[in-house]
Amino acid sequence: MRAEKYHIMMFPWLAFGHMIPFLELSKQLAAKGILISYVSTPKNLQRLPQIPSNLEAEMKFLEIPMPQVEGLPEGCEATIDLQQDQIQFLKKAYDMLAEPFECLLKKVWPDLILIDFAPYWIPEIAAKFGVLTAFFSVYTAATLAYLGPPDELKSGKRRPNAVDYTRPPDWIPFPSLVAHRLDYAPRTMHNVHSPDSSGVSGGQRAAKILEECSFVVVRSCEGFEGEYICLVEELYKRPVLPVGVLPPVPEENKNNTAINSSWINTFKWLDRQKPKSAVFVGFGSEYKMPVEQIHELAFSLELSRLPFVWILRKPHDVDSSDLLPPGFRNRTLSQGIIFVGWAPQLEILAHPAIGGCLFHSGWGTIIESLGFGHPLILLPMVVDQGLNAKLLVEKKVGYEVPRNEDGSFSRETVAESIRRVLAAPEGEQLRLNAAHMRSVFNNQKRQDYYINKFIEHLKKYNELNSKK
Repeated sequence: MRAEKYHIMMFPWLAFGHMIPFLELSKQLAAKGILISYVSTPKNLQRLPQIPSNLEAEMKFLEIPMPQVEGLPEGCEATIDLQQDQIQFLKKAYDMLAEPFECLLKKVWPDLILIDFAPYWIPEIAAKFGVLTAFFSVYTAATLAYLGPPDELKSGKRRPNAVDYTRPPDWIPFPSLVAHRLDYAPRTMHNVHSPDSSGVSGGQRAAKILEECSFVVVRSCEGFEGEYICLVEELYKRPVLPVGVLPPVPEENKNNTAINSSWINTFKWLDRQKPKSAVFVGFGSEYKMPVEQIHELAFSLELSRLPFVWILRKPHDVDSSDLLPPGFRNRTLSQGIIFVGWAPQLEILAHPAIGGCLFHSGWGTIIESLGFGHPLILLPMVVDQGLNAKLLVEKKVGYEVPRNEDGSFSRETVAESIRRVLAAPEGEQLRLNAAHMRSVFNNQKRQDYYINKFIEHLKKYNELNSKK
């Protein structure tokens, strides 16, 4: 199916967990003939993967300058560059992009702008030019349903206490496990309803966008959480369109020749392991894991007695010699491999020796892992990860590591969780369920169906608006 030359502008929030899905959707739409203008700040555009050569005629990166604000370190343009308490200053700078964004719209006039949860000022600007806006959620539909309708996002009146966030809200009419742990619930309540230095709360941002956008797009599919997608449509009183899970394409991530030459020993080691015996461990680039947690995790892997590949991010304030417990590397020399920094994650996940994943429950890594049918050991840390973990437990494809009351975890419980999911008899059904998820999360034909349905909606929406 080829689309007419419809023009969409993409404007994601300044986090790579948002920018990458926006980019992946851009590529899939551009492959259908949709014109794409992808807008972000200079440093972020430089760090994104290059536009594939076959899509250069349909896709363009457009820069708008990053303003400097007090509290935001120079050169920091994304959440990956910052500590958690500095992100509020990034939002403040982001809001200052309103004027240059309006200037850009005077030069580039799209048919539609797909926006993230944060730029609540875009619908009003777009309306001046008669341009439609739609909200593109990189979160699961279950997360959106848990957060509630626009009036709840603005006020929080139906959940006035943090404990209310530890159970599914009353507007979810079917059995659900999606809720936060008691230790994390106060942070969620604060993030959603308390204005930061930008003067606006996260809930207020999202609510204004939802009230003024024409429809909602969600990175999900009916085969995994169809009941939540339908519920979100009821809560938002807007059409909610799933565009599939947007699985990454391995060939486009990195140069395979470079991967093969620099990682050859890792893959040779994996080749020597039994099928489905090794655990992949990775907590992404956004979460800055304290060294105490890194050490506890190290002891967990050692105690599990199972092979592991651990992709580790070094905290900026920790010396390399202190990163791991004394003697850990020597004791686990034959048991596992540790790499600090970037790793060819998709290629590792694709290896037959990998039997499960221990990770932070980020939606992007969930998609990658279930795309290979791996059962999941869940150790959520921040933002929506706890909600994702509960959804995966609900769907019986993941096991959440038990936590202490303060949210901490112990080496013994993590080690036991790894053995349960990868090797123990009680994890057999979970392993089977996860294997079946390959047909949902790694089905390019189904993904193509969702993109085609989305383009059909754009055509119909355009025709209806042209007749008004």
